[in-house]
Amino acid sequence: MQIRIENLSFRYLKSNRDNLQKVSCTIEAGERVALIGHNGSGKTTLAKHLNGLLQPQQGRVFIGNHLIAGESTAQCASKVALLFQNPDDQICMRRVYEEVAFGPKNLGHSSSRLHILVKEALTLFDLSHLSESNPYDLGYSERKRLALASITAMDTPILVFDEPTAGLDEREISLFIGAIHNLQAQGKSVIMITHDMDFVAEHIPRAICLKSGAVAYDGLVQNLFNNEELLSSCSLRPPQVFQLSRHLHHTPRALTPEQFVSTLSRSVQ
Repeated sequence: MQIRIENLSFRYLKSNRDNLQKVSCTIEAGERVALIGHNGSGKTTLAKHLNGLLQPQQGRVFIGNHLIAGESTAQCASKVALLFQNPDDQICMRRVYEEVAFGPKNLGHSSSRLHILVKEALTLFDLSHLSESNPYDLGYSERKRLALASITAMDTPILVFDEPTAGLDEREISLFIGAIHNLQAQGKSVIMITHDMDFVAEHIPRAICLKSGAVAYDGLVQNLFNNEELLSSCSLRPPQVFQLSRHLHHTPRALTPEQFVSTLSRSVQ
């Protein structure tokens, strides 16, 4: 399902500037996109316009061919699921199974379909053995995976993840990588708000960079990392492997360790 944003502007009540300034972009169905920028650049504000938590003051937001202005968050939830940065802002049930079932149940899925969605999400994030546990008894990374499972189980065509890898170890990040590939295989769009440039370099082909509420860049991640002036102005650093590749004058510059090793091997042959 396509997302189309046209000249979107927004200012919080007590703000002395526009938090979003005439933002325009299109995200096609099945795309993986990183939404990046310095703290306060407008990333989360933009994401909240996609599921009705905020309404445009100027401009328009379309999900598919449907203008979402005036729709409630509940109406938008069937199309766009949003993961908050802090998992504790989303957890509200007393059993892990009930927590994962909460979203799809409220979207009206049948009992049989609900069970399938919950079971798949629990398995995807390695939480099946904790299905009867109280979420508040879990560690932070387990609660983070629980929030990821809860959003995934909603089976929406668009998923927005706010800092999904923060607090996760290497194994847990691998679970999330598997999840986003699974979602894309189903034709779903994944938007990831993040400061994790290593993850972006390895797994996200396109980046939209916001600077002071405006789109400063929209395009391939490789080209973004080549723009040192823009990265500096947005307080972003490319992955270390990319910086090393640049130092060694590799062409093209490596985004991943595998690419670096491959390029290095060719250069010594």
